[in-house]
Amino acid sequence: MSSCSSSSGSEEEVEGPDSYRKGGYHAVRIGDPFAAGRYVAQRKLGWGQFSTVWLSYDTRSANYVALKIQKSAAQFAQAALHEIELLSAIANGDPSNSKCVVHLIDHFKHTGPNGQHPCMVLEFLGDSLLRLIKYNRYRVLDLSKVRKICRCILTALDYLHRELGIIHTDLKPENILLVSTINPAKDPVRSGLSPVLERPEGNPNGAVTVNINEIKLKRKAKRALAKIASRRDSMGGVLSPKPEKSLDGINLRCKIVDFGNACWADKQFAEEIQTRQYRAPEVILQSGYSYSADMWSFACIAVELATGEMLFTPKGGQGFSEDEDHLALMMELLGKMPRKIAIGGTRSKDYFDRHGDLKRIRRLKFWPLDRLLVEKYKFSESDACEFSEFLCPLFDFAPEKRPTAQQCLQHPWMNQGNSPHKEPVEENLDVGMSNLQIKAAK
Repeated sequence: MSSCSSSSGSEEEVEGPDSYRKGGYHAVRIGDPFAAGRYVAQRKLGWGQFSTVWLSYDTRSANYVALKIQKSAAQFAQAALHEIELLSAIANGDPSNSKCVVHLIDHFKHTGPNGQHPCMVLEFLGDSLLRLIKYNRYRVLDLSKVRKICRCILTALDYLHRELGIIHTDLKPENILLVSTINPAKDPVRSGLSPVLERPEGNPNGAVTVNINEIKLKRKAKRALAKIASRRDSMGGVLSPKPEKSLDGINLRCKIVDFGNACWADKQFAEEIQTRQYRAPEVILQSGYSYSADMWSFACIAVELATGEMLFTPKGGQGFSEDEDHLALMMELLGKMPRKIAIGGTRSKDYFDRHGDLKRIRRLKFWPLDRLLVEKYKFSESDACEFSEFLCPLFDFAPEKRPTAQQCLQHPWMNQGNSPHKEPVEENLDVGMSNLQIKAAK
């Protein structure tokens, strides 16, 4: 199955108009009905490699939902069936919707001019953690806020791993969505949006067309604006400082989404999993992976939330690959990889000699996590020490030594300010989904 994963950046671009053809996307207009009129399209939320996602109104429950409409070609239909199977198991095992995983409400097929499109109806959620990091201007985030978000992610991973036997395989900030939008105006309930229940007047019921000229004009306008901005910067134009943004009052409860790449632990179908920056060492070396690969990604996300920057951003260089640079960056942070692990994968010979040393990157600059947090990100010694104690076991090169999500939930760092082992209080929330798009993993 080709890889697909969510990206909250994708609503800023426009999907290619040439993809609206046989086997491709289904063209949707506001007011279009689906599933015999039960769901009515309201506005586009985003798009991805495999599908477009629409805010829709569920006339039966009187709730807003996210309607994901898959391309119609056979390979996309197959991918959708796989995702529906996993999402159904997730929803069936969590009737109270309290496990911090996106809830599948319904699924059906919709026939259009480009073929038959598998459709998934999901709860409407808010912005991704990537958008939250951007909203916070890539700055350090208060650790009590990081802890709240981590609790949700770990609750979801504990449920997926221990109760269902599912590995997500593509955890990253884009694939974790807040339960509500950062900007209340974007939330159809909080903004008091009246649902559109039929096609606006003057919209003929003939063939559905995508306005290709409009798409081209939008792209042109975007390029022109970017040019003006760069010219102003080069002329030393003074731009007024943006007002401070506060994260206070933003509900930090979140859910894991996008199961397009997920698999049952005992039925894996891909050797190369995970988006580059969140990829575990055993995946690079191809020495086999399990739930602990998700735990590595989780630890990368926790550091990124706290610091505002990705922990690992490998780049290929003269004579060495991106993979080798990635392994070098890991060792600079965590110390030398044990020889047995370094030479234990199908791809080990590409990177390591028989002594367990990297072939092409010889000089490593060691900078352990606690020092990095203090020296680069100006954490206090005590914060850096406690946060590192929580995270470092998750960055063990030996996957079987990494703590499980259940063990992490019981760690002292996770329970600061809580009576130990207290279950998180479930809030009653207006749930919604604005960024459920899919995009090919890097």
